[in-house]
Amino acid sequence: MRTTACPDHGGTRLADLAPVIRSKNAGPTLLTIDIFLRDAQAYERAAKSPALSCAAVAQRYGMAAAQVQRHLVPGIHAIKFVLPRQVCAGSPGDGDVYGAQQHVPLLEVRL
Repeated sequence: MRTTACPDHGGTRLADLAPVIRSKNAGPTLLTIDIFLRDAQAYERAAKSPALSCAAVAQRYGMAAAQVQRHLVPGIHAIKFVLPRQVCAGSPGDGDVYGAQQHVPLLEVRL
């Protein structure tokens, strides 16, 4: 998946607020990114941050905002993104067949 740099919004790194940030395949054509925030305060900060809007995540992954789905799960302090894969999992040109490294561009996002 091609990624692009985005301007920082200042503040704390997402990786410092979320003990678990992971990605994985959701079938051969979709990818999910799960962000589990450490507490309710961190969750509220992340959920309200423009750095984690569909538009900002889409820009970071080089796609249109309409292609990104964002699901807020306040009961477990989680945010889930669903993105289309650039190529089908396991096909020629796929550098991450399990989608397990696709969360990395979000680690340094600042909230």
